[in-house]
Amino acid sequence: MKVEMNFYVGLRDADKDLNITDTGILACLENAAGYHSELAGYGASTIDITRKTWVLLNWKVEIKSRPKYNQLLKIVTWSRKLDKFYAYRDFEVFDENKNLVFSGTSKWLLIDIDKGRPVKITDEIGANYHSENTEALEDEEIESLEEPKNPTKTIKYKVTENMIDINNHLHNIYYMDMAREILPEEDKNYKLIEIAYKKEIKSGAKVLISYEKDNDSSIIAIKSEDEQTIHSIIRLK
Repeated sequence: MKVEMNFYVGLRDADKDLNITDTGILACLENAAGYHSELAGYGASTIDITRKTWVLLNWKVEIKSRPKYNQLLKIVTWSRKLDKFYAYRDFEVFDENKNLVFSGTSKWLLIDIDKGRPVKITDEIGANYHSENTEALEDEEIESLEEPKNPTKTIKYKVTENMIDINNHLHNIYYMDMAREILPEEDKNYKLIEIAYKKEIKSGAKVLISYEKDNDSSIIAIKSEDEQTIHSIIRLK
């Protein structure tokens, strides 16, 4: 079952040129995913009842164009596949002229908040999502991302309380803000965003952000200050 909702590109979603930002794009997709889960009975408002929450593992988003501030977008999202512990969700986003502006896929894990570990997606849970075998991307495969082997730049960054989400972790969309802190200006015109979330980041944490250019891709890793934990790997192309 495909679910539709609207998303208004507000000032906080736009850059200095009034184009939608990466965090605006991800917020658009995240809101639609949350809306569908609310309809299915496993959204943020039912956590106290279900004792379960969805945790995002991967984004893969293709950007065809960037809508401007003050545009109303239509988001279409659906559950594409449920595979034991993993759920795959796809998206298509259209502008006011019905042009496809970006599309993507994502991978999620269902967590038992009392036990703090993944739970199997039962037939009962899956039935509420009415999965459809329709692909938003020509290449749906979510590849394993490798951290920079020879980073050319590394910076320190401190996570603040205003960046924390309802699961008490760094909100997933802010990883892109962190990536752009280190990204050279000439590498900011990308059309593909891939993000792998490895380990959550808590408020107040100090992390290292590393960058490397690999052919036509920019590779960014976010690691703990002691470099022992990889929090996320991002590829922009």
